[in-house]
Amino acid sequence: MPASSLRRRAVPPALAALLCAVLLLTTGLATPAASASAASARAKAFTGGLAGTGRSTLVLYDTTGQWGWLGELYAAQTANLTGHFGTFAALPVSAYTAGAMDAYTAVVYVGSTYDEPLPEAFLADVRDADRPVIWMNNNIWQLTASTPTFAADYGWMWSQFDFSTVEGVVYKGRDLSRDGRNASGIMDYASIDETKAKVLATAVREDGTRIPWAIRSGELTYIGEIPFAYTTASDRYLVFSDLLFDALAPQTKERHRALLRLEDIGPNAEPAELMKIAVELKRRKIPYSFGVYTVYKEPGKAVALRQRPLVVAAIKYMLANGGTMIAHGYTHQYTDAPNPYNGTSGDDFEFYTAHVDEQNYVRYDGPVAEDSPAWAADRIEKMKAEFRAARLPVPQYFEFPHYAGSAVDYEAVRRAGFKARYERSLYFAGTLSGTAPQYDHMAGQFFPYTVTDVYGSKVIPENVGNIEPESFNNHPVVLPADLVKAARANLAVRDGVASFFYHPYLGTKWLLETVDGVKKLGYTFVPASAM
Repeated sequence: MPASSLRRRAVPPALAALLCAVLLLTTGLATPAASASAASARAKAFTGGLAGTGRSTLVLYDTTGQWGWLGELYAAQTANLTGHFGTFAALPVSAYTAGAMDAYTAVVYVGSTYDEPLPEAFLADVRDADRPVIWMNNNIWQLTASTPTFAADYGWMWSQFDFSTVEGVVYKGRDLSRDGRNASGIMDYASIDETKAKVLATAVREDGTRIPWAIRSGELTYIGEIPFAYTTASDRYLVFSDLLFDALAPQTKERHRALLRLEDIGPNAEPAELMKIAVELKRRKIPYSFGVYTVYKEPGKAVALRQRPLVVAAIKYMLANGGTMIAHGYTHQYTDAPNPYNGTSGDDFEFYTAHVDEQNYVRYDGPVAEDSPAWAADRIEKMKAEFRAARLPVPQYFEFPHYAGSAVDYEAVRRAGFKARYERSLYFAGTLSGTAPQYDHMAGQFFPYTVTDVYGSKVIPENVGNIEPESFNNHPVVLPADLVKAARANLAVRDGVASFFYHPYLGTKWLLETVDGVKKLGYTFVPASAM
């Protein structure tokens, strides 16, 4: 494939690199642990989130068994979402002590390990809870077994996991997707008394029959699976994202905002392409952002932004007419060697390594060889210096090239003083437990609203995707109708965002089709600074 074609392709972020583990774990095939580990019993809570709101969440997660690390990843993703509402504390459930939940607005338990030993103190506090408790997936049988009158009190009783093919979830009258390849199962019910329990969302089997996906009685909300695997832009993951409002901000009013970001603008950009889009967006009064990297490199060649005065002039026009500049890396590539394609800016990763395997999938390998706080900080400072050399302001927001960095790199960006990252992100086991990051155990996550994540940074969402006129690396063609469809699904989130990005070399037609389609759904385009 010629380099000219490769430069027009963007590598999507990893959303679920853990699928085999998910299938084993959530079907209950993982080996049950006999007892909690001593390390978990001594664990300290990982704290973070958005200060100053008066709201807080306790996230409890499983740690035992072969897939214990997966519980930590799910907990990190849960904590990230709660970081939209306020502060959070994440703790292994095995370390829970009586009354611990009393200090928090709400509690979320992520039941990822089949038969994780749950402390009686936790079960007792859930039974007596006077604040919202959300329980996901496994081990609900431990709560019901410890509560002889559970069915009478709560109005429902589980039966077993249903492993039928489910490709959709209905929530608030909206059809959301669920990947049919996800064979992990969803909890079915032996009985439901609708005078005491409310079904919040329903899963639709392949034959059209339905089972509850989420149910609530009193302060307890139960979700019959963990919605962090096989996620897509229109996924049932949005149900959980919205249910958090019920627990943490029930008075939130309906509001739907949209974000547009122009992508991969570097010294090799075509000024005429940039100006044509910028003029059209100004005419339509559409605020937008645009990601810029400062040095274009390919093997044997390097061009700095300051050497391209017409590109700089176009950027200055964009800044003066509704555009917000995003720092998108120093070179948007790592070295002359393929990473994973050809060593060329815009095509390759900069802060992470990757390769394309024999099945044509992009596989994430780990941090770059030099990765360290000093290396990442130096890369960021060189980028800032190039913006200054081009007589441009240093952006206040940062976006990792291809949405990939190490835990060290995320910390370096936070320390560099950016107001926020604007992206999807990678999260690693070890973050919550305070051990070294486990780069072979990671998950990618997108957000339907702004969050303060476990790295301590504000993250502006990109959750709808981008136009891809050609299939690549086993990813399908994506056209404006697909982005509009995803935006429609995101209306399920009461204060959600439809945020997408676009490559200027594709011209204006598809961009304007997408903008118009999103606006017709009732979204209002806002600048990144409004988030």
